Amino acid sequence: MVHQLLCRTMVTAKWLSGALQASRPGPALRVLDASWYMPDERDARKEFAEKHIPGASFFDIDQCKDQASPYEKMLPSEGHFAEYVGNLGINNESHVVVYDGDHLGMFYAPRVWWMMKVFGHHKVSVLDGGFKNWLKQGLPVTSETATPKPETFRAVLNPSMVKNFEDIQKNMSSKRFQLVDSRSEGRYKGTEPEPGEGIDPGHIPGSVNLPFTSLLTEEGYQKSHDEIRHLFQEKGIDLTKPLTVTCRRGVTACHIALAAFLLGKEDTAIYDGSWAEWFYRAKPEHKISQWRSNKG
Repeated sequence: MVHQLLCRTMVTAKWLSGALQASRPGPALRVLDASWYMPDERDARKEFAEKHIPGASFFDIDQCKDQASPYEKMLPSEGHFAEYVGNLGINNESHVVVYDGDHLGMFYAPRVWWMMKVFGHHKVSVLDGGFKNWLKQGLPVTSETATPKPETFRAVLNPSMVKNFEDIQKNMSSKRFQLVDSRSEGRYKGTEPEPGEGIDPGHIPGSVNLPFTSLLTEEGYQKSHDEIRHLFQEKGIDLTKPLTVTCRRGVTACHIALAAFLLGKEDTAIYDGSWAEWFYRAKPEHKISQWRSNKG
């Protein structure tokens, strides 16, 4: 029973609180705050320094990425990832629980969950409801910074879980896998702007739109398995067939991968460059959008 709990994909605040009270200091259970916000909105590091779940370490998505890539949040190398998470006190036997402080309940945590998975680590869970609901439940917080002893982590990339630009290009004609876009309907269609500057909204030909927010309750929790299954069915997404997910930068796409995983599909891939890469590299006829006509 304990082993099953440790390997559960989603854990509750109650479970995590109890596990933290019961566990001794060490690498067996590591908690990561994976919060990230637009620079002009909130300061994730500052908020973490003010209050976070006791024992948690800050996972900086801007540090643990491919620094040489022109695109926004591309996966780091195996060596970079191994060194980064090892310095957070994580080894290959650690149970990692990830959360973030977004107002939605969960935003970046599924991305780090997926990163752990793609580099071969399976003992990883997402805190259902995130920090928002941890606070609502009146559970302990601290401003004390944990300084875990570095551990050795061996990262092995699973290439089947990552798609690149060329894979998506080929799939437009081969249709070897279903492509799902997790952004809002407006950004997918091109009727509302992409956040930031330089990228117009729109979508990849052949992709289906399933906004990641539809997977969450108003309170910020993951919807039930039956509700999630219905959402996939409504969009004509067949979980028995190959599936790849895209978004703006490979972040909210991981919500779809997480939801599919909860329904037993463990092989969902992410287009890591997502729309941020596609917008700059694809031919104009391969970018479907109402944006320019709207602007006119």
